[in-house]
Amino acid sequence: MRLKKNIMKKTSFLLLTVLSINLISSPIPKPPDLGVGSYILYEPTTDTVIASFNENESVEVASLTKLMTSYVVADQIEQGYISLEDEPTISVKAWQTPGSQMFIREGTKVKVSDLVKGMVIISGNDASVALAEHIAGSEENFVYLMDQYAVNLGLNNSDFNNSSGLPDPNNVSSAFDLAKLTGSIIRDFPDHYNIYSEKEFSYSAPGEYVAPQPNRNRLLHLDDMFDGVKTGYTKAAGHCLVGSSIRDGMRLIAVVLGSGIDKRFADVRALVGYGYQYFKTREIVTPGDAIGSLTVIAGKKENVSVGVEKSVVMTLKKNSELEFQILAQEKIVAPLTSGTTAGVLKIIDQDGNIINESELIYLEDVESLGFFEYWLAIIWDWIKSLFVQPK
Repeated sequence: MRLKKNIMKKTSFLLLTVLSINLISSPIPKPPDLGVGSYILYEPTTDTVIASFNENESVEVASLTKLMTSYVVADQIEQGYISLEDEPTISVKAWQTPGSQMFIREGTKVKVSDLVKGMVIISGNDASVALAEHIAGSEENFVYLMDQYAVNLGLNNSDFNNSSGLPDPNNVSSAFDLAKLTGSIIRDFPDHYNIYSEKEFSYSAPGEYVAPQPNRNRLLHLDDMFDGVKTGYTKAAGHCLVGSSIRDGMRLIAVVLGSGIDKRFADVRALVGYGYQYFKTREIVTPGDAIGSLTVIAGKKENVSVGVEKSVVMTLKKNSELEFQILAQEKIVAPLTSGTTAGVLKIIDQDGNIINESELIYLEDVESLGFFEYWLAIIWDWIKSLFVQPK
C-alpha cells in the first residue's frame, strides 16, 4: 500500500493519503425525468438519497398516511401494549369510515391481526380507525401518538391529522419523510413489514362472505424484486406510491407523489432501475483490516497497524473515485494498546468532499522498551527533530 506523507509541524499531526479506489471516474446519466410533484430514491441502510425532486415539500399523501399508523401499531405490539390476538369491538365510527374498506361491521369483534392485514394489504380505512381506537381510545388521541412517533423518527416535514389518509389539508408528509419512515418499518419491524408483500386478503364479518381483495400495490405482481409497500390516492394528493425492492443485498425505497394511476408504478420502477444500474451499497472499510501504519517511538515495534473498529458501509456510484486519509498524531510513543483510539480516517470523494469520518484504532499492542532504552529512544528522537527542516 503506497503512502504519501505530509508532516504538519504546527499541529503535530500526520496526514497520510493512504489509497484511492477506482481511479477512472466516468459520468452517469441524470435520474429519470418523471414529471411528478415530488419523488425520492433512497437507500435506507446507509441513509443515502440517490435521487430526489421536491423531496422535503409537505403535501397531502392520502393512504400513505397508513405507513405512520402501521409503524405506531407495530411498536405498540412490540412493547406489549396490545396483542395480535386482541379482539376490539368495532365502533360506529370505524364501521362508517368512507373510502377503501375491509368491510368490518359495527359491534363485531375483530382480531388485531386481521385489522393489521386489512390496513396494510387492502388499505382499509375502517381498519385504520379501529386500530387507532383500540390503542388510544379515540382516533384523535391516536393522531397525537402519530405525531410523537414522527418527531422521534426525525420526520420533520410531517404533521398528521387522521389515521387513514382521508382528505385533510392538515394531514401532510413528504417524499423524504415517507422514505425514511418506510426504512424504519423495515429495520425495526421486519416481521410486520413482511405483511406488505402479501398479494391478497379476505375478511368476512360473521354470516357474510367477502371475496379476497388484491393488494393495491401492483409492483408485487410485476416484479419479484419488489416486496412492498403502499399506494395512495385522493384528488388533492394525486396518485402516490411507495415501493421497496432488494437486489444483491442492496435495498432501495422509491417514493412518488402526485403521479398518475398507472404511471406511478412505471415511475417507481424507473427510479429503482436507475439506482441498481449506477449505484451500489458496499463495505468500504472492514473492521480489523490494516488501512495504514504509523511510526512508533520507544517501542518494541517500529510501526503499528491502524484500522477501524466499525464497518464503513456506503452507497456510492459504481465508478466512484475515493481517497482515504489518515489524521493521527505525528509522534506516537509506546506503549500502545490494541483497540484504543489512534486517529481519524477521512474518506473523500472525487470532488474533494469529506463523505465519511471514522475513528481509527490500533490493531495491535506495542510494548515499550526497557527503562534505559526507552529514554535513549526519546532523547534520540528529540535530537533528530532539531535537524529536521520545517515543510
